[in-house]
Amino acid sequence: MDDLTELESLSVEQLVEIIREKTGAGVNLSFPGKVMARQIGRRVRPRVQRTVKTLSAGDEHGRARNLIIEGDNLQALASLYRERGQIDMILTDPPYNTGGDFRYNDKWDKDPNDPDMGDLVGSDDPAKHSKWMKFMYPRLQMMRAMLKPTGVLAICIDSRELFHLGQMLDELFGEENRLAIINWQKSYSPRSDNRHVSTATEYVLVYAKDERLAKTGLQPRTASMDARYRNPDGDPRVWKGENFAGPKALTHQGMVYGIQSPFTGEVQYPPSGKCWRSPQSDVLRWLADWDVEYELRTVDDAKTRADIIGVKPEDVRPVKAVMLKTPLPEAEKAAKARLQRGNWSRIVFGLKGDGRPQQKKYLEDVKQGRVPMTYWSDDDLDEEPDVLGAVSWDHEESGHSQTGVTELTNIVGSGHGFETVKPMKLMTKLIQIWCPPNGTVLDPFAGSGTTGHAVLKLNDDQDADRRFILIEQGRPENGDSYAKTLTVDRLRRVIEGDWASKKKHAPLGSGFTFKTLEKRVDAVTLLLMERDEMIDTVIASHTGNRRSAVLIPVGDEQPYKYLVAKNANNEGIYLVWSGAGSNTDLTEEVYEEIAEEGEAEGLAPLYHVYSRLTLIVTDDVIWYQIPDRILADFGLDVRTESFTEEG
Repeated sequence: MDDLTELESLSVEQLVEIIREKTGAGVNLSFPGKVMARQIGRRVRPRVQRTVKTLSAGDEHGRARNLIIEGDNLQALASLYRERGQIDMILTDPPYNTGGDFRYNDKWDKDPNDPDMGDLVGSDDPAKHSKWMKFMYPRLQMMRAMLKPTGVLAICIDSRELFHLGQMLDELFGEENRLAIINWQKSYSPRSDNRHVSTATEYVLVYAKDERLAKTGLQPRTASMDARYRNPDGDPRVWKGENFAGPKALTHQGMVYGIQSPFTGEVQYPPSGKCWRSPQSDVLRWLADWDVEYELRTVDDAKTRADIIGVKPEDVRPVKAVMLKTPLPEAEKAAKARLQRGNWSRIVFGLKGDGRPQQKKYLEDVKQGRVPMTYWSDDDLDEEPDVLGAVSWDHEESGHSQTGVTELTNIVGSGHGFETVKPMKLMTKLIQIWCPPNGTVLDPFAGSGTTGHAVLKLNDDQDADRRFILIEQGRPENGDSYAKTLTVDRLRRVIEGDWASKKKHAPLGSGFTFKTLEKRVDAVTLLLMERDEMIDTVIASHTGNRRSAVLIPVGDEQPYKYLVAKNANNEGIYLVWSGAGSNTDLTEEVYEEIAEEGEAEGLAPLYHVYSRLTLIVTDDVIWYQIPDRILADFGLDVRTESFTEEG
């Protein structure tokens, strides 16, 4: 409770959370300034997003779906109010608190909208950990709010803040929603960065918004995995012998029974605590393929079965054994002859007939994928990941940090100034596992744009239609706005196939729209806007569900007085605004001009009109009042203009 006078500004949900934290029996995270950090996300103001056409690239479909935003990520997340609850995956690589890699302004504790950039936090700052947590906590809050109920957050970190980040995520997401702590190999040779041990790995913490709803995809199978499947018996389908025993003997007593081998006559049972995987009806049918007859017969095996199940003999449920009906000498002769002919039964007793029962497991019946593991190593460290599949995904490799730098240099050329870049293999692998083929990936710390590149690459390889939203501020204090330069340059080059390296690369296609954050959204600012600024603001506020309300700006070739965009239903969005003090009302005369513009553009006769006031009422106009509707669309309470979390 850093400042009790500030508690009155917290929501009921936040107060309940604090009370639960202070009185609960669990482990709770506490750091100086935590109460203030909780409130920052509610106080930050959304910003007007101005589209910069000269920095956008690619085709119309890509521009309508993908977005790069230049600006502070906390302000950008607030400005993306319409995306709240719509993101499938957040994949990001925040500053690691290595010294000089993030800034903090103490004024943000009271006003997160303070324009001061803050000071770089040095490695010798005694408060560096608490400042990093105050920096990250509100951003993590907003990231969680951006996710769908099925959404997943994957966030990269190193050992410096691993435990602090994990505690914050456990608190915000819940420990039960932690899906994985992935350990990936960032280097393949010893490093002299630690006096005691070499730090060759970093981490990715993966959390679901709701573990019960999240889905984890399979990784592609490898050639070495498939090579285990053969057909030594000439079976038309390749297979491998699978253990015929499974768990839970106690609850599946009917599956604990004897099976007599046609080769040796020995009666085989599952191991202790195990049961057979298939019922006796299936086993009888499969064993008949050895050209022998079987039957169910009562044998004196109660003690044997009781020991396997873990109960007393008098408590074991009686079950008959699968026994030979054909006399053993005849059965052995018939089974060996069948062994020589090949194309054996579904139940096999080893390649020579002298083993325990196994079941053929056919490759075509196996899920075409493998379960992800928590350690990701790299076997082909210096290979450029041009192809996904057997080449780039041979084992659990992820690429290493130098690979990421080399990739970036190959795309944009030398001199980019980045010393650490996440490798494409790592990012594509994470996206493939946790983002559906038509999902949306958000990266609030976009850097050089590896996440966007990975989305474009996977879409091209898999014929998918994932969407990305990247947020990057760059280093404006150094005059280095690399969102405009490096991030845009990288993505434009991979879209067009225009890499700086001499090696030819196929264009990935698609595109993106570049936007920059400008003025804060409030009533005064809106009512003083020029028309161009208001157009960008209207388009940003009007865009709701991306599948039904993706807007396409119009008027580039034939400028209109009112028409500014059209939606997916071919309906026009019209703006009655020429700046403060000019025509801002929807009148009968303006309505007639709007109808003419819609007809000239071939749009449907339903008009979405933004204006200060409306002086007419007609069924074919959907009217939006300036500034009230825009404030509401940006998540601001019209009465107080304070940011709200409610939809």
